[in-house]
Amino acid sequence: MTKKERALKAVEILKELYPEAICSLNASNPFELLVAVRLSAQCTDARVNLVTPALFEKYKTLDDYCNADVKDIEKIIHSCGFYKSKAESIVDMALGVRDRFGGKVPDNIEDLITLNGVGRKTANLIVGDVYGKESIVVDTHMIRISNRIGLVAEKDPKKIEFALKKIIPKEEGSDFCHRIVLFGRDVCSARKPLCDECKMSEICKKVGVKK
Repeated sequence: MTKKERALKAVEILKELYPEAICSLNASNPFELLVAVRLSAQCTDARVNLVTPALFEKYKTLDDYCNADVKDIEKIIHSCGFYKSKAESIVDMALGVRDRFGGKVPDNIEDLITLNGVGRKTANLIVGDVYGKESIVVDTHMIRISNRIGLVAEKDPKKIEFALKKIIPKEEGSDFCHRIVLFGRDVCSARKPLCDECKMSEICKKVGVKK
């Protein structure tokens, strides 16, 4: 089985397991999603979703964030961890979007990664979820699972991103990534993968390997 065939099979299996591929972070506009993804660094999506309602209620517009007191944002997002750097990033991101991109969150990776706190993982999520463009979000789940099922043999996120873009259909990329996250949480965890009951076992190169 080629990597392309393996990838198409993985797409098929994940579609069956998770018909609805949705981002687990709650947001009502592109900038809120950018903020939520920034908060999710070293923090669970569930925790972020508990924190963002108060943040989004108080800061409703891009200008609200641009004019915000960083200390106030720190208080609201404190439980997400690394709150000082995250708060600074949020305000600086808002200033960058307003002053350099005319108030619109950029629709391409190259511009997005110039914003404070935005790396390729975040940029790909915005490009895919907001603008419907080709994207591959490489988080810890993607790194682990794409290696386990033989789609890549690489640990570097950027190299994995480009390798997967060659074998995952462009129209499936964003949904594939969301499904991988769900699959990683439910079945293919880092410490105790449920190999015996995994529907991906037919293409997995690591069946039975508990690591």
